[in-house]
Amino acid sequence: MVFFGAGTRAHIRIRAVVLCVLIIGAVVTYGAEAGAPFGRAGTDTLRVTFFDVGQGDAVFIESPTGVQVLIDGGPDAGVLRVLAREMGFFDRSIDVVIATHPDADHVGGLPDVFARYDVASVLLTENTGESATADAFREYARSEGAGITIARHGMTYDLGGGAHLTVLFPDRDVAMLESNTSSIIVRLTYGEHEFLFTGDAPQSIEDYLVVTYGDALRSDVLKVGHHGSRTSTSELFVAAVNPTYAIISAGEDNRYGHPHKDVLDVLTQAGVITKNTADEGSISFVSDGETLRLK
Repeated sequence: MVFFGAGTRAHIRIRAVVLCVLIIGAVVTYGAEAGAPFGRAGTDTLRVTFFDVGQGDAVFIESPTGVQVLIDGGPDAGVLRVLAREMGFFDRSIDVVIATHPDADHVGGLPDVFARYDVASVLLTENTGESATADAFREYARSEGAGITIARHGMTYDLGGGAHLTVLFPDRDVAMLESNTSSIIVRLTYGEHEFLFTGDAPQSIEDYLVVTYGDALRSDVLKVGHHGSRTSTSELFVAAVNPTYAIISAGEDNRYGHPHKDVLDVLTQAGVITKNTADEGSISFVSDGETLRLK
């Protein structure tokens, strides 16, 4: 039988501590070399990623100062996989979750997000939808203890480092509207670049935005409404936004036939570079405020 004295035990403890430090250092070094984000110190660049979540929407924003926003959560728990890859192993908090409207393909994955991450703030509308998925999302949002805010035109989130997220719609109580029509529409600005996120807003709302904002809608990147359905993305709207890129979030061989040929034709005729998550997987942009790179 071997007995260890106090000095020996102290040496063992020191060795254990040193070993832990070396392991953590190796993990962090590997993450940095692999390009994986660890922590939230900020990088002086804006990152926007349109996740490949199948037939649904989920967009992740990280500001130059590390503030993180998730717009929608896709149809199911699959959003956790892409979030973990984008945010890094040690990050377990999200500053703002925006639920554009209560359809399952936009909020179906959010209960899983609330279960995995600490969410500080939730932006939604009065429209509650009529599905069990929408009910589950709201229940998780309440139980999370996050601050819940009803979206209204003119609200602005200062994301830090000069990045701002502004609500363009709704400008009224949308409880009684059809769910797609109630979609929250937000515009992200950073330096010389803008991103427009439209949820599933139909052409009637697009027309309203054009009348209300005109050239102020101009954005480098347009998140195409309703996964490329022919109910959205009118010629008038595309002309007003005048995007360089259009991003379609749709599932491969989806039963809805998204994106519709008419929408693709409108974008092509306007000279817009169109990307589809069904073809390319998750799509990321990086901006330093002066240059915009598609990763």
